[in-house]
Amino acid sequence: MALDTRTDRRPSFAGLLWRSTVGKKTAMAVSGIVMLLYLVVHMLGNLKIFFGAADFDAYAAWLRTIGEPFLHHEWFLWIARVVLLAAVVVHAVAAYQLSRRDLAARPTKYARPSPRPRPRRRASYATRTMRWGGVILGLFIVWHILDLTTLTVNPRAEAGHPYANVVATFSTWYGNTVYLVAMLALGLHIRHGFWSAAQTLGAGRPGRDRTLKTLANTLAAALTLGFLAVPVSVMTGVVS
Repeated sequence: MALDTRTDRRPSFAGLLWRSTVGKKTAMAVSGIVMLLYLVVHMLGNLKIFFGAADFDAYAAWLRTIGEPFLHHEWFLWIARVVLLAAVVVHAVAAYQLSRRDLAARPTKYARPSPRPRPRRRASYATRTMRWGGVILGLFIVWHILDLTTLTVNPRAEAGHPYANVVATFSTWYGNTVYLVAMLALGLHIRHGFWSAAQTLGAGRPGRDRTLKTLANTLAAALTLGFLAVPVSVMTGVVS
């Protein structure tokens, strides 16, 4: 007589949560907030370039010593990179899977479209903006790492001279073009994403809608202008 060796394996709570639409949206919201906090700190650090080469290079060197002597040299940077990479992967995978579900759930279009205006037109525009903005930002992250971290695509870069490397990048038309397009996409992504994350995490209330929209617009504008200040200043000779 054969024995049934099968075991009743039930999916974990985390697995069930991830499989649900609510769980994926929550994962997107939390990972988005992690990346948003990083962007705020990163932008403030970038603005130190206006204090001159010595201050900016010293700031870049300090980032590699955070946590010493408890942490070894550059450990903090690598921990931050791993956390950010995890946030980016979770955000991208959840966005892709939600997009596939949305496409699969759409009803079949009628042969003759209704003359009435589409009630979801605004939502569809926001969805397309987030989708393509995410693709642009994903490609930009790869280019940005190759440009100012590994210095692979920055022909005039020199290790240990971050100020000069930034100036070298934004002294080229293609460096400025890539950065400008990416930062505009970032602003739109934050504007729509912050609002969506607030709704997902339950912060949205009828009385808070105006405040949340104002905060989303302010964050998007501040980050976009803050990041664009560096390439524009190099282009105009303010930073050289």
